[in-house]
Amino acid sequence: MKQFKLPDVGEGLTEAEIVRWHVKAGDPVKVNQIIVEIETAKAVVELPCPFEGVVAALMADEGETVDVGRPIISVDDGTGTDPAPAPASSAAPGPAPERGQALAEDMVPAPPKEERQPVLVGYGVKMGAAKRRPRRSASTPPASTPPAGSPAPRSVQPPVRQDTGPGAREDAGPFTGESAVPSVREGARENGPAAGAAPASGGRVATLAKPPVRKLAKDLGVDLTTLTGSGPQGSITRDDVQSAAGAVPAPAAVRAVQAGEERIPVKGVRRATAQAMVASAFTAPHVTEFLQVDVTETMDAVGRLRRLPDFAEVKVSPLLLVAKAVLVAARRYPMINSAWNEVAQEIVVKHYVNLGIAAATPRGLLVPNVKDAHAMSLPDLARALGALAETARAGRTQPADMAGGTITITNVGVFGVDAGTPILNPGESAILAFGQVRDMPWVVDGQIVPRRVCTLALSFDHRVVDGELGSLFLRDVGAMLEDPLRMLAWS
Repeated sequence: MKQFKLPDVGEGLTEAEIVRWHVKAGDPVKVNQIIVEIETAKAVVELPCPFEGVVAALMADEGETVDVGRPIISVDDGTGTDPAPAPASSAAPGPAPERGQALAEDMVPAPPKEERQPVLVGYGVKMGAAKRRPRRSASTPPASTPPAGSPAPRSVQPPVRQDTGPGAREDAGPFTGESAVPSVREGARENGPAAGAAPASGGRVATLAKPPVRKLAKDLGVDLTTLTGSGPQGSITRDDVQSAAGAVPAPAAVRAVQAGEERIPVKGVRRATAQAMVASAFTAPHVTEFLQVDVTETMDAVGRLRRLPDFAEVKVSPLLLVAKAVLVAARRYPMINSAWNEVAQEIVVKHYVNLGIAAATPRGLLVPNVKDAHAMSLPDLARALGALAETARAGRTQPADMAGGTITITNVGVFGVDAGTPILNPGESAILAFGQVRDMPWVVDGQIVPRRVCTLALSFDHRVVDGELGSLFLRDVGAMLEDPLRMLAWS
C-alpha cells in the first residue's frame, strides 16, 4: 500500500484545491495515469499517479484545500502492507516495555534517531535534537508550588514515567526542535486545562501552525494563543482556526449570505492575480501613453494571410500582426524588454522575448506566454498563439507556461473597448493594450475618408523605461500597423 502526497508543482506553492477526481476507490490505476485535477494559485494542473495498483481510498474531497505534503490518495500496489498512520507522537509504536525497562530508559538518554519522516512544508524536525522526556500520566497530579518562605527541598527524585506504551512521546516539540513541557498541552487534550497552568506563549503557539494556517488565522481575526491544536504533536490546523472563527466553509464555491447578496471566496488564480496586481501597482511607477493608429492596411494584410496555404489550418487575427510588431520593436529597443531587480539594484536586459498574452478565463485573468517568440516565423507564431488561447480557455494552462514572461499584450478590443491603462505583469517593464478596431473618419492626403482605426495604450515601468524610450517604442509599433511592410524592413 502506498500513499501519494500532494507535490509542489512549481513556484514554491504551499497548498492547492482538489478540483476533480478522475478515479474512485476500487479503480485500477497505472503509472502516469491522470488521477486528479488541482487548482493552485497559478493554474489548474493534472496530476499523474506515480504508482500502479488499485485505488484503496481518496484521502481528500473535491473542493477541499490541501497543504503540500499531505497524502491525498492511497493505492494498493500489491505489497499487502498498509502505510503506518501518522503517529500523534514521534515515538515508534510497539508493545509496552517492562517496568524495569521503562525506568532504565528514563535514566539513560536515548540515542538520536537516524531516520525521521521528512516534513515537506513548515518547520522540520532537527536531526538528533529530540530528547527523551518523561510524560506525566493523567493520574499523576502536577507538583504543587511550595509556599513562599518554605525551605527548598534537599533532593528531587527523578520522575517515573507511567505510560510507556505506543502513545509515549520522545519529542514534544518537533516543529521547533526543542522539547516542550507536556503538562499544559497534554492535560488540555486529555483532562482539560491543567489547574494553575500558565498559558503557552504566543511565539510557541505560532510555531505549531504552518504559514498558511497562520495567515488564515490573521485573515479571520483568530488569536492562535487561545487554541488547542488537534493536529500531530498538537499542531493547529485549518479546521481548528475555522471552527474558532465560526467560519466553517460551505461546500459550494458561492455561499449565499442573505437575500439579494452572495459572497464568493477569493482563492486560486483570482487571489494570486489580485496580490500580483496590487504589488505591481504599488511597486513599479506606471506611466501610460496612448496612440490612435490607422490599421486599414493591417486589416487588409490579415485577410490576405488567411488565404495563404501556410495559414490554412491556423487562426489569423489582427493580434498576430500586433504581436509581430511588438517583437520587431522590442529588438529595436531592448530596454523595453527588461526587468528591474530590486534586490541586486540592477536592470536585467533580456535578449529573448517570452511574449505574454493576457487571457480572461472563468477562473480569472491568466497571462501565459509564448517562449522564445522572437525566433518564430509568422506561421509558427500564429500556431503558438492559437494553442495558447485554446489551452487557456480550457483551463489547462500549466504554471510553467505563465512563468518567465518578458513583455505582455492585452487585447481589450475583443470586449469592444477602445483603450485602458493596463497594469504591468510582475517582473516585466511594459504591457501593450490593443483596443477595438472600428470605422472612423480619418484624414488621408487632405481628405476625410473612412478608415479602420484602433487605439494602442502602452504602460511601462518608469524606473526602467523613460518617456522617450516608451514613446519611440509605441510610435514604431503604430508605424508597423499602419504599414505592415515596415515589419519586413525593420526585421
